[in-house]
Amino acid sequence: MKKSAAAIAALILISTNVHAKGLPKVSDLKDAFKSQSKSAAEDIEEAFSEITAPGKDAIGEIGTVVDSFSKAAEDITPENEYYIGRSVAANILSNYKTVKNPKLETYLNSICTALVLNSEDPELYNGYHVKILESDEINAFSTSGGHIFITKGLIACTDSEDTLAAVIAHEIAHIQLKHSVKSIKANRFNDALLTSASVTSDALGMEKLSKSMEGAAGDAYSSLVNSGFSQTQEFEADKAALKLMADAGYDPKAMVTMLEKMKKVQTSAPKSGFYKTHPSPASRIGNVKAYLNKYKVKDSKSYRTERYTKATSTK
Repeated sequence: MKKSAAAIAALILISTNVHAKGLPKVSDLKDAFKSQSKSAAEDIEEAFSEITAPGKDAIGEIGTVVDSFSKAAEDITPENEYYIGRSVAANILSNYKTVKNPKLETYLNSICTALVLNSEDPELYNGYHVKILESDEINAFSTSGGHIFITKGLIACTDSEDTLAAVIAHEIAHIQLKHSVKSIKANRFNDALLTSASVTSDALGMEKLSKSMEGAAGDAYSSLVNSGFSQTQEFEADKAALKLMADAGYDPKAMVTMLEKMKKVQTSAPKSGFYKTHPSPASRIGNVKAYLNKYKVKDSKSYRTERYTKATSTK
């Protein structure tokens, strides 16, 4: 069975009409794709012939495609986002221990609160929560549930409250831009395409399809700690973080300061932690500098120096 784009498109077209109009004629499908090549038309005919062959439950098999695309199109509610994120957070915590430092954790959460309350999207299903991971690697994670994890190693790279705010703002931006949710939807759609392509050759049952869809979210989120978000999404998060910082009174230039510090450290750990899941600090610096002139924030860093020193002190 040829699995060309035209054949897949034909199955999608069938799936959108089958319940309302019944099984269409192959001639209708070929007319719908008359601008395609002769080989594409042949693929459509072959796809149609296979699912309507004697002994085949054409309506049932096409229904599999219908259900897969319906699932892909479903909205992910704020409650769904939270519980998916909580599951991911549990997975992260199964691989990392947390630092028992109430003073520092409270401080990080106060920075997070300041950034969120001054943002354009301050509400989340169960709020935002920052935890410190017991790891010397330089990394940070966030989930759609509002969980933000920062490693001890990354905190050690900061030199001010503003650079800490840059790290937290970047993770908040991922959440508010719904990057994780978009990854889930993309995985769902890809699975739906695979279902539509394979239904003609092995008639995936609804049980198999259901398991595939249930696993889409898990697959999307497991990539968080292995490959991270796309470069485009990382650049978007940096850009949004600048606004979050400026609106809360932090100096957006601290983002560049933070990235420059990470750039210096990168030479000693080029393929671990943050450097495995994020674009290079050099490329991010270039992206950030393109937007810095938009923000004019009064320099008030000195007012935050003492509390930063107290909170990050090991004493």
